[in-house]
Amino acid sequence: MSKAKLAEITWMKDVEKHDYAAARSYLSLVYDKKRVAKTIAKLKNAIVTEYKAKDIFRASQLSLLGVSNSHVQRDRAKIANGHKLPPILLVREPILGKVIVADGYHRMCAVYQIDEDALIHCKIV
Repeated sequence: MSKAKLAEITWMKDVEKHDYAAARSYLSLVYDKKRVAKTIAKLKNAIVTEYKAKDIFRASQLSLLGVSNSHVQRDRAKIANGHKLPPILLVREPILGKVIVADGYHRMCAVYQIDEDALIHCKIV
């Protein structure tokens, strides 16, 4: 039996302003203020690119949140209703050998649950 595609995933052209604030908040737990400011500036100037959901998960080494997570449910509903999602924000961390999901973890989980081969739009620095 083939995997049926549940919904078409569509993307905004750019990140929403509040996503940078969320990324700043998260990254401030990992980096000092100076590095956070530089990283956010780089993310704002980065072009939107795309990677398969399964590849981002592998590179981030994060666990998949379940469908019972309220934020994942909300993002799956947005997808099902044809709403565009903002790109996610990623930071390469070579010292740790992984990618940090600075913003968009719930969106990434929602997309993966629908289609692990789906292309996720993102900015990565």
